[in-house]
Amino acid sequence: MRIAIVSVGDELLVGDTVNTNAAWLGERLDARGATVERVTTVPDRLADIAQVVNESLAAYDAVVVTGGLGPTHDDVTMEGVAAAVGRSLEPHAEASAWLADRGGYSADDGDPRTVELPAGARFLPNDEGVAPGAVVESVYVLPGVPAEMKAMFGRVENEFTGTETYVERVLVDEPESALADRLADLQRRFDVTVGSHPGDGVRVKISAADAGAAKDAAGWLREHANVIDVDAADD
Repeated sequence: MRIAIVSVGDELLVGDTVNTNAAWLGERLDARGATVERVTTVPDRLADIAQVVNESLAAYDAVVVTGGLGPTHDDVTMEGVAAAVGRSLEPHAEASAWLADRGGYSADDGDPRTVELPAGARFLPNDEGVAPGAVVESVYVLPGVPAEMKAMFGRVENEFTGTETYVERVLVDEPESALADRLADLQRRFDVTVGSHPGDGVRVKISAADAGAAKDAAGWLREHANVIDVDAADD
């Protein structure tokens, strides 16, 4: 399953907020065997949201959108998603009832847009907040507040599928450039995908559809490189 993530928020673009949601979603989706192939950050602007969601929906199996839900003037994500799929925004009876049960709120207490979802959308309750999410076609619309996003994603994560991937990590005390030939050799010898990430040593991530292949490849690298820690941290 090929996934695009769309993060909405001016604060992300100017650096006021670090986009931890995209990283967290990428990790969780990867663990389920789904492949994140695009991450895009857009401003709180209706046209930009509609354009990117529409393009992503045409190219990928599913789109996960985070941020821009709620009653304030710049919360235009739901409207942008509706435009992307060619639907109108409509008051959602289930969302309204849920909001009232949640804490005595109603649409009359604030901006009625809070409970407006694209026509025909599936309502997603917000277990950690107020603004509801939605699923329309293959677009999953989640809040931007991390705790709210994580809780809501938990309700739908089993809908994201793919081939389970097994991962081994090896931390190597050599320059990445010096490892290039051995990493290429590693991929020729084993049916694995290899990624390398320099920092405090070079973290080599070995992924495979077969657990044995991943372990064998990691074992080969440990024999042919200057390993710092064969149980490299999973971060």
